[in-house]
Amino acid sequence: MFTAGAESLLHQARDIRDEELKKFCSRVVNLLQKDELGPDAVDALQRLFLIVSATKYKRKLEDTCVHLLQATLCSPKCPEQLQLLCASILREMSPRDNLSLSCDHIQSTRQLSLVASVLLAQGDPKGEVRSVGQRVFRILESRQPEGPSPRHLLPVVSKITHLAPHTLHEDQTNQLSKRLVDWLRYASVQQGVAHTSGGFFSTPRARQPGPVTEVDGAVATDFFTVLSTGQHFTEDQWLNVQAFSMLRAWLLHSDPEGPSTPDADDRSELEGSTLSVLSAGSTAGHLLPPRERLREKAFEYCQRLVEQSTRRALRKGDSDLQKACLVEAVLVLDVICRQDPSFLYRTLSCLKALHARLCGDPARVRTLLPIAQFFLNHGETAAVDSEAILRHLLTRTPSEFFHSPMLAFELTCFCRDNLPLFGRNLDILKRSFPNLFKLLAWNSPPLTAEFVALLPSLVDADTAVEVLHALLDLPCLTAALDLQLRLSPATSERPLWDPSLKIPSCLEASRDPQFQGLLQYLLRATASGTTERSGPLHRLLQPLASCARVVQCAQAVPTLLEAFFSAVTQFADGALTKQLALLLLERSDSLFQVPQYEAPVHRVLSSRFLALCALHPSLVVELAKELLEFVGSVSGIQGRGAMLASVVWAIGEYLSVSWDRRCTVEQINRFFEALEAVLFEVTQSRPSAALPRCPPQVVTVLMTTLTKLASRSQDLIPRVSLFLSKMRTPAQSPAPSSTSCEEDAGAVRTRAAELLTLLKMPSVAQFVLTPSTEVSEPRYHRDANTALPLALRTVSRLVEKETGLLPG
Repeated sequence: MFTAGAESLLHQARDIRDEELKKFCSRVVNLLQKDELGPDAVDALQRLFLIVSATKYKRKLEDTCVHLLQATLCSPKCPEQLQLLCASILREMSPRDNLSLSCDHIQSTRQLSLVASVLLAQGDPKGEVRSVGQRVFRILESRQPEGPSPRHLLPVVSKITHLAPHTLHEDQTNQLSKRLVDWLRYASVQQGVAHTSGGFFSTPRARQPGPVTEVDGAVATDFFTVLSTGQHFTEDQWLNVQAFSMLRAWLLHSDPEGPSTPDADDRSELEGSTLSVLSAGSTAGHLLPPRERLREKAFEYCQRLVEQSTRRALRKGDSDLQKACLVEAVLVLDVICRQDPSFLYRTLSCLKALHARLCGDPARVRTLLPIAQFFLNHGETAAVDSEAILRHLLTRTPSEFFHSPMLAFELTCFCRDNLPLFGRNLDILKRSFPNLFKLLAWNSPPLTAEFVALLPSLVDADTAVEVLHALLDLPCLTAALDLQLRLSPATSERPLWDPSLKIPSCLEASRDPQFQGLLQYLLRATASGTTERSGPLHRLLQPLASCARVVQCAQAVPTLLEAFFSAVTQFADGALTKQLALLLLERSDSLFQVPQYEAPVHRVLSSRFLALCALHPSLVVELAKELLEFVGSVSGIQGRGAMLASVVWAIGEYLSVSWDRRCTVEQINRFFEALEAVLFEVTQSRPSAALPRCPPQVVTVLMTTLTKLASRSQDLIPRVSLFLSKMRTPAQSPAPSSTSCEEDAGAVRTRAAELLTLLKMPSVAQFVLTPSTEVSEPRYHRDANTALPLALRTVSRLVEKETGLLPG
């Protein structure tokens, strides 16, 4: 983002300590106390500004230094560059309690704008916003031809209307609206005169300024706008530019509710007729109130900008300005139509033609967002269907411009903020989630919060399974987008991927027809309703797994999964819950191998599997075959230990006739034998590089679940008692290799002793390990006379007694 030199300066500024800063402030004070402020003072203030702005933490400056900065800022003889630096430093130090600035007696508009910027940065603890606003408007109300130019004050007015919109009086609002009309519509169309320094060649015969031109070099034949070009500009032309820059904010401030006249709707219908469109120009005259006249002139100004945007700019800077002004013009038209629907019919034809022209211009794709916003806001009022516009925006834009950070952020915010307006078009948004996920995959750190808010609206019963697959494969999608960019022609001089990562084998394999279909599915634009096996793609894209962008994307997946399950559990029925549970079992050992990705994802999947089982306890019986297959293998137990522990715990908790009448003794016995084999294998196998040590949490959950199952099928009690007796004997456990291993072994032996004590009284064990659903009622935990507290006290005594007899 910065050059190496700039990065070095920033690091030096951030590393300066308070003692060094104090010494430097003393030097600044000495320089500012001199009668003549020369280059040394400029250099020192530039360095001080870099120091206070290079870190997000507030730097402490000496009071003497702050006082001199204020004095220098308010001095009428001080050079403008020094005033600007002083104001910038004071703004960085805001808010500050001991400022003594005041704008009451400042005559220079440039100096007033700098002082006002510092005062407004303090917030409004002492009513500074109102006092600054009144002073600024007193200068704006003076119409002295030779007086100070108001150009520098318009940004201050815009800031005031944002901070405290109710501080301006009605007459002040109307007065500024009138002046904005003059500045927007009646600026000079002749170029400004170049400022000369005098001399022999400064004669009256100097070349007179010509008319302003358009961006394509043609002489302008209409009024001046921000897109008019010239060698030099007059003061009213600069005011024209400033007025347009604050126009949208001022329209929203001056009339946030729109016209309040009772015949507004009637005028809207009248304006929609052919007669009204033809006579619209004659009705907008000086007889209109200031606010309505400003809207009329702003409408003409925006139409002129739309016309100017069709011209081919000669310079790249003018082309970039065209794009920015076109976006702002559409936004202003949107505000005008919201405030006064009579402009709607005149705007629709203009924006329809503009959208048709921009659809084939990739350089101006950002303009499609405000156009879509306009049709979302006014489509129902104007009886215009915005479906085609939204479909084009959500289909092509993310696929072609996912690598543009600004466009990705704006499009994501557009979708999030307009959810209430989508209406029946919400299905278009839901079906476009694969495209939107491309924005997330490539820009995951800054867009994660936005997608957490957007996800609930993308998920329904039809898309939930496909969305979950897509979230788990999000790092894989990032790698696929990286590969796609490498295979496509370069879109810029600087590569959009990491050039330090060389993947020749991956590039060659991607041309294999058997992988092309899988890649096309992963890079699809809309939901397909089907899922494809991801294993081959994982192997193909594995060389990209260490890419920094892929690793960053992987870090966002657990947060997104939590948001997904929080949304889906609100509407999931039994069938969908079963599908999701099966998917969690299937994908727990089928994740893209990104560094430090599996463990946090497994933690989320395991906790959410338990939540699904709690939502529908019958899942354990319905998925008995799949669960037996899952626990039947201990391969990779170290990597998916959290998932295995959750599955085993769910089996012990919900494999009971009290939760599902279909549960049989044969099922309990089958699960018992499978879990017994798993427990035997993980406890009897010595740790090695191929088979790491089993986590103690998995061992204790396995023992507890076996005990629960034995309490429900009491023929199994002798088998589990024998196994637990061996587990509580230190000689039967693997030799610990460290203190933590010794603590883990001790916890396993303690749990074995507790469970063994419970099994000595089968009826108590069944009551404690398989409580009835009534136990969840509060009275069983509050009333000391109920059976549960009594049983818990009895069992506690038994456990304590048995624990005291343990050796060692």
